Amino acid sequence: VGTLPGGCDSVGRCFCRPEFAGPRCEQCSPGHHSYPHCYACSCDSRGAVDNNCSPAGQCRCHVNFAGHTCNQCALGFYGYPSCTPCQCSREGSLHSTCDQETGQCSCRPRVTGLRCDGCVPGAYGFPH
Repeated sequence: VGTLPGGCDSVGRCFCRPEFAGPRCEQCSPGHHSYPHCYACSCDSRGAVDNNCSPAGQCRCHVNFAGHTCNQCALGFYGYPSCTPCQCSREGSLHSTCDQETGQCSCRPRVTGLRCDGCVPGAYGFPH
């Protein structure tokens, strides 16, 4: 599938199409996946370590990025493409992760704010 017309060189190594590699063009070249089709990895330039991916097409993401091509924020981060860490209040939020688009934390009852760090109107005594 991956061999170019013209066969092989004098030592039997086949001439491969750009997306194929190996002595008989029997695997995908770096930056490609899913042999025998060998699709381009298409890793996100901001979120991926490089443009190489696993044989199944999973790119290697920086710690604050996620997704097949690293084109979204990982849990605990928000605001792709900057992927800023969530800063949820330990006392006021239900967990340490936030909405991956807005950064809004999930607040406990009677607590409000982007980071869950204040009282709702009519309540007082945060964080107790």
